[in-house]
Amino acid sequence: MPITDITSKADFLEKVLGSEDAIILDCYAEWCPACKIIAPQFEDLSNTYTQVKFYKVDIDKVEEVALELGVRTKPTFMFFKGGEKITEVVGAHLPAIEQGIKIHLL
Repeated sequence: MPITDITSKADFLEKVLGSEDAIILDCYAEWCPACKIIAPQFEDLSNTYTQVKFYKVDIDKVEEVALELGVRTKPTFMFFKGGEKITEVVGAHLPAIEQGIKIHLL
């Protein structure tokens, strides 16, 4: 399943906070080496867990969202359900991300 880009705060409010769906949001930066390394694996997860919506937001381009979410480390993966943030995984830790999906979103 494709990963959808969040390109504005309005986009974030509608697609993430305004949704009842299970969502994982990748907060990344284009220049971040760890973000580049985990990106293909995050895409693999999106193909495996098709019942979860996968989004990504470039925190340098959509700073309002990064500030609202309090993102300090890249990448940070945030889990949402029913428009509410449940938990997050800080860093490119694939096993922790997958465990978060299984525990919180399925």
